[in-house]
Amino acid sequence: MSVTPEMAVALGDRFSRELPEMAVRWQAETPPDPQLLVLNETLAEELGLDAEWLRTPDGVRFLAGNRVPDGAVPVAQAYAGHQFGGYQPRLGDGRALLLGELVDGHGRVRDIHLKGSGPTPFARGGDGLAAVGPMLREYIVSEAMHALGVPTTRSLAVVATGRPVQREALLPGALLVRVAGSHLRVGSFQYAASTGDIGLLRRLADHAIARHHPGAAQAERPYLALFEAVVAVQASLMARWMLIGFIHGVMNTDNMTISGETIDYGPCAFMEAYDPETVFSSIDFWGRYAFGNQPAVAGWNLARFAETLLPLLSDDGEEAVALAEEAFGVFRVRYDAVWLSGMRAKLGLPAGVADEVVRSLVDELLVLLQENGVDYTSFFRQLGQVARGTATSEGGFDDWMSRWRALGPNAESMDRVNPVYIPRNHRVEEALAAATAGDLDPVERLLQAVSAPYEERAGLERYASPAPEDFGPYQTFCGT
Repeated sequence: MSVTPEMAVALGDRFSRELPEMAVRWQAETPPDPQLLVLNETLAEELGLDAEWLRTPDGVRFLAGNRVPDGAVPVAQAYAGHQFGGYQPRLGDGRALLLGELVDGHGRVRDIHLKGSGPTPFARGGDGLAAVGPMLREYIVSEAMHALGVPTTRSLAVVATGRPVQREALLPGALLVRVAGSHLRVGSFQYAASTGDIGLLRRLADHAIARHHPGAAQAERPYLALFEAVVAVQASLMARWMLIGFIHGVMNTDNMTISGETIDYGPCAFMEAYDPETVFSSIDFWGRYAFGNQPAVAGWNLARFAETLLPLLSDDGEEAVALAEEAFGVFRVRYDAVWLSGMRAKLGLPAGVADEVVRSLVDELLVLLQENGVDYTSFFRQLGQVARGTATSEGGFDDWMSRWRALGPNAESMDRVNPVYIPRNHRVEEALAAATAGDLDPVERLLQAVSAPYEERAGLERYASPAPEDFGPYQTFCGT
């Protein structure tokens, strides 16, 4: 008997088997008219999925969660979280569903997860649905982040549902098929800890260690090693966000992964004119998640993670706190190392230039960028041309430029880390508006640009330019 692509899809249910207290078996709603809008064929290949089959009616039904492979157990995951600083004891997948786990071509376990597949018991009165625009935003930005080398969840597909969604206006509905190392979050640990069941908390920690940080299992104190590992990957992630001007927009504890991947691209955006106080999210009234606050907020979230682990660190409460506080020192060390290394690369400076010199140059440069309202991404890309001598510096930067050029920057290495193309906010909005009206061409062209961000190509010049002045103050929305 020949094996069909459908039969070859095998989804595991390890999360629900090992942590049944944190999983509610559920089924995705059946959309009235599912239509594939965009498919990530490269990612499908990595996952061992047949892209040609995924484009068939049966394949689209699989992507929509309505053709579940034998043995798969779709579940809505439970988690808690601090949202804008306020604790919510029961959040969970209100409009999302974990279809299951599969092993990709590199031997890595990956979650196949739906977003916008209908309400679950965690919906808290929401409709459980999603619109075309926000789902395509996550697809575009997450794939851009991947191309920029930032750890991130990935997007496999966006499927139009044929069901209108009521927001401020009636919008065409869609769901996203998301791929992740896992969907374990700080909020997952907050939920487990809130039950008072130390056995559940320990099983969750063991699951996280096996899934993401196996080296911790060999440590003298495995759960302390888990904390240190999560602190390190999150510190690295924050530095990478800051290096490219990315603003997540809603850094709640339920949006911080144990794997160190960026997750939940809701009101996210890229900063243009450099300003640490930049905020785009319409619901961030006090600037809690402003660009410059992101490392500090990550530290705050990790402190909440540490609180959940205290019973596993020591039977002595004071010792547990002391161990966690000492381990947290990894954050500043790791953040500074990744940040400084990244800035050294962006400036093209050789290893022989002392760290103190690089740090001083960067501090001075960021002040100049802010004072002059300079576009962050364009500045660093054009700096490569200054290093080549094919462009000149702008007024106000002459003294800084002369000292920087005297250090012998390497223009070619700069071009490998300073992107030409990012998902510019005005281009994202342009593409999403067109897609909402039924035209996917602008989405495809934008994806073409941001999927190879360092390679300057003729015909894509419009994707390298900052927004015009008449684009006005920009706001983003969470999509719910």
